[in-house]
Amino acid sequence: MVFEAPWQSRAFGVTADLVESGRFSWEDFRTRLITTIGAWESTDVHERPPWDYYTCWVQALEQMLSDSTLLDSSELDGRAFTYAQRPHGHDH
Repeated sequence: MVFEAPWQSRAFGVTADLVESGRFSWEDFRTRLITTIGAWESTDVHERPPWDYYTCWVQALEQMLSDSTLLDSSELDGRAFTYAQRPHGHDH
């Protein structure tokens, strides 16, 4: 697989690890991803962000995590904020 950016491969890897560990199935994730893409498509063309498959992927993953008992939404937001505060080029 070829990814345009490191964060995309990490998002894929996290999802694969969660599936392999039995946290949810590929089918459940695929269904959520299709729903997320559908929501993007149904948003007015002047209001939606530019198309990015892996942005939809991450949104679907966030929804899967917040719907599960793995992370609550405040913990997910906190981790995202902490990660966003890292200096450029230090993403590991």
